[in-house]
Amino acid sequence: MTDYGQEQEMEIEALEAILMDEFEEIHSSESGLNTSNRCFQIIISPQDDDTDESTDIPVQLGLVFSHTVKYPDEPPLLNVKSIRGIQADYLKILKEKLEQESFENLGMAMVYTLVTSAKEWLSERYCQDAINEDIENEEAAKDDVIVPHGEPVTVETFLAWREIFEAELALERAKLMPESALTAPKEKKLTGRLWYESGKAKGAVAVNEGSDEEDEEEIDFDDDDFEDDEEDMLEHYLADKSDSSHASRRAA
Repeated sequence: MTDYGQEQEMEIEALEAILMDEFEEIHSSESGLNTSNRCFQIIISPQDDDTDESTDIPVQLGLVFSHTVKYPDEPPLLNVKSIRGIQADYLKILKEKLEQESFENLGMAMVYTLVTSAKEWLSERYCQDAINEDIENEEAAKDDVIVPHGEPVTVETFLAWREIFEAELALERAKLMPESALTAPKEKKLTGRLWYESGKAKGAVAVNEGSDEEDEEEIDFDDDDFEDDEEDMLEHYLADKSDSSHASRRAA
């Protein structure tokens, strides 16, 4: 005759030794099971297949069980609940899976087998979701990276570009200038020195305020010529000043 009570006690001792802090006895009112017998809860987290250690994925499952009178020749009472981050639909699917496996393992202590199955199921569900999320984040990060295109800038390429740019800029400026400015004869242009020697700089040309309609000859001054003849104008001015001083002294 099978001693079911002894087999159940031996399994509980083995689970306590293996699972340690993840295994605890709870009150039947907290179990969600319709029983007054002893109830236990095992905390389960997804497992990393490479290290056989729990991962940092923020989900945890509580597997609750209670031995029936003839366990292991009949399945235990089972319940699953989310400790952290598991949807209700997933809990229903997992519970059905574990109940099916309990019938497949009748006649032997099966709770640790069910724990292993639940851990694998969590890993498949949530580790794969985490991997897919990491892949999506990596792809999004790649899209955010600005990849430079075109030829690298060197001294030669920059000088070639600047030559083209300045030619285009000169062309645009020419388009904005009036046609008369482009076709004006060079003879009309006075240098700074000629303008000064002509006497116009000394006020020789009087302006008639009463005749607004009198035509005046437009003189095109070249800024570059003013800059070039600046020293000549200064020397000429100083020479005139010196001659005037000598004449004043002689008269005195």
